[in-house]
Amino acid sequence: MIKLHHLNKSRSKRIIWILEELGIEYQLIPYQRDSVTRLAPPALKAINPLAKAPVIEDGDLALSESGAIVDYLVSRYGADTLAPPIQTPDHAHYIQWLHFAEGTAAYPLITRYLLGVDDSQGCFLGEFARKQMTQVLTYVNDELANKDYLLGKQFTGADVLNSFVFEKISESRGLSDYPHIESYLKRILARPAAQKADLLEREHDQEEG
Repeated sequence: MIKLHHLNKSRSKRIIWILEELGIEYQLIPYQRDSVTRLAPPALKAINPLAKAPVIEDGDLALSESGAIVDYLVSRYGADTLAPPIQTPDHAHYIQWLHFAEGTAAYPLITRYLLGVDDSQGCFLGEFARKQMTQVLTYVNDELANKDYLLGKQFTGADVLNSFVFEKISESRGLSDYPHIESYLKRILARPAAQKADLLEREHDQEEG
């Protein structure tokens, strides 16, 4: 059985989602952030020396990067449903969207969040990250103008992985300036597996208990 080491209020909710989409049996092992430092507990270091989540264990294999985890799970357990056929242009675009989620899209979001912790949004890096985020959202909004999903008609693991950025933007300032992303996000979050992941995350979040 796959074990998912899940940290509350983290990007690992996406791994719950992908596991639910795949319909495979798994065990969720929750961890809580320190209420003051917001850091993961020391117990997580026993699984990942960097004390970061998510981490999955599948037999003797352990993986700790969200993109790698989604790629692995879809390739092994859902290649016929959550990814285009391998060695096709669509599959190459699918891989590109996987990397986009944790690279181009995540960088400005995380930068702005970290600067906001000590109210440093007015510095050069804050303005740079803001412009980068606008470029990302404009690009994705244009890409989704005539698509149901990032790859067109097929929902894939790339949609799950990219959801984090759009959810956070929606929660913080809304997506009314990006109507195609806004409708896309509502569409994917309405999926039963997404709803189940949201429920499980809240159930295991002691801060909301």
